[in-house]
Amino acid sequence: MAKITNETCKLCRRERVKLFLKGERCLSPKCAVAKRPYPPGAHGQSRRSKLSDYAVSLREKQKVKRIYGVLEKQFRNYFEKADKKEGVTGEILLQYLEMRFDTIVKNMNFADSQRQARQIIGHGHFLINGKKVNISSYQMKPGDKVEVSEKSKKEMYFKELQSLKKDAVSWVSSDLAHLKGEVLGVPKRADLDPEIQEQLIVELYSK
Repeated sequence: MAKITNETCKLCRRERVKLFLKGERCLSPKCAVAKRPYPPGAHGQSRRSKLSDYAVSLREKQKVKRIYGVLEKQFRNYFEKADKKEGVTGEILLQYLEMRFDTIVKNMNFADSQRQARQIIGHGHFLINGKKVNISSYQMKPGDKVEVSEKSKKEMYFKELQSLKKDAVSWVSSDLAHLKGEVLGVPKRADLDPEIQEQLIVELYSK
């Protein structure tokens, strides 16, 4: 399986925005973007050239890929599937990304980041509708129920989760005390990050 190996904080600095790839650390003063709000590299601070329209669209695509931890081939496949469906292509693209198993696990507060979600999914800790699933890209649907396996509930990581109280996004329910959750629906565009400019990605792939 292909992996994104770039140093996490450098990815955020490259995009000059917080991608929340390290969960709660991104909200702390230790966040690399807060400390060094310029691209990595020897000339990061002095690089001020104006980007072309193509470069702006490319950067937006890279940003979204990094938020969801998806590589180019898979991201392109999501776009092509979205483009074939009736509706707004950019919104459908984001919905595919939001309904990935790893995104759902993060949104249910079982993990602080996409990377951590992929890790605990890969270790086989979760059941979907009673069946073990360890594929991060698995597409969820409304009504799907997620729970931590009985064996995994004994692990310290999940025992500590049970004492936490966190609000989940509106399209999932999360019961950390019992280590389970449910997909309630598909998010609408208004529910998602307003900073994402998905139309730039649509225009980039349509050229």
